[in-house]
Amino acid sequence: MRGKDVVLEGVGITYPNGFTAVQPTDLRIEAGEFFSILGPSGCGKTTILRAVSGFVDPTQGRILIGGEDQAGIGPNARPTALIFQNLALFPLMPVWENVAFGLEARGIGKRARRARAQELLELVALGDQGDKMPGELSGGQRQRVAIARALAVEPAVLLLDEPLSALDLKLRQHMRAELRDIQKKTGVTFIYITHDQGEALTMSDRIAVMNAGVVEQVGTADQIYGAPATAFAASFVGESNMIAGRVLEVRDGHALIETALGQLVGRNPAGLGAGAAAMLFVRPEAMRIGHGENAMAAQLLRRDLEGAFLNLFFHAAGHELAVHVTNDGSRPDMAPGEEHRLGFAAAAAVVLPEGPLARTGQELAAQ
Repeated sequence: MRGKDVVLEGVGITYPNGFTAVQPTDLRIEAGEFFSILGPSGCGKTTILRAVSGFVDPTQGRILIGGEDQAGIGPNARPTALIFQNLALFPLMPVWENVAFGLEARGIGKRARRARAQELLELVALGDQGDKMPGELSGGQRQRVAIARALAVEPAVLLLDEPLSALDLKLRQHMRAELRDIQKKTGVTFIYITHDQGEALTMSDRIAVMNAGVVEQVGTADQIYGAPATAFAASFVGESNMIAGRVLEVRDGHALIETALGQLVGRNPAGLGAGAAAMLFVRPEAMRIGHGENAMAAQLLRRDLEGAFLNLFFHAAGHELAVHVTNDGSRPDMAPGEEHRLGFAAAAAVVLPEGPLARTGQELAAQ
């Protein structure tokens, strides 16, 4: 199996009711790449997946797979396979027949189907499970059966729509490594849809961050996490402390901004000028207690122990600031209400144009 590249040229998708799910989008996914589209529910990521697979037609632009325009080509004729959240295994068929189902539809004989199913079951580490029924397998095993079934028809592009969402945390973490390994072994192009940033960051060659029908940033995990391009990307991917302000001056690729916490300095990748409304983002693990640069007074609110890490939450001038430190026993006990000095290096912070933020868990729970 070999992957093919997937190219979106100005693809926009508007439904008959007038709702625009995807704004005009240009995107290139390389052959053999593990590419994730990451964003909250309703952002348009699944709509893009359905358009690539042929279940939704773009209202503008075009989709090319391996250089071939897919206009007018139905789902069954495209070099793609789609794995849904619910897996849709046939409960009354043994595992090997589930895997070989697509081959039977192509007129391949039973002996050849069985042999191919066995090859794929070996690939997904289920070589001794072919005669079992799906109901006898664990959730992770059923997930791998669905992957083997999708690979049986030798797609150039495998489309995965939040396939791990129904699994528990430990199994999801295990399956991330399994999926990555399978993708590398086969060379098939994987397009993976998820709202889980951990999945995207750990598995992907590149990630597209999407919000409200717009692809806001495309890059590697390091680029997305370390150099977010928009306020939404900075607030959605990973945790960040956000401090709003206005740019006072710019110098040497950095911006000095006036905030409620005082004057703070961070990197200025967007090239903001003096007077611009801005948002400074700094990761909790980049915050330092007693740090001299970008210093501010803060009061400890609470400390949350998370095994190997200690999460400290401070209050400063109307802001709640998170500080993540390693739980290595080197930090003295700190009691709520104590005053401390916090700070961070200018190189660890990014100043971005004012823009919409990702909603917090509390905001989503309140809906």
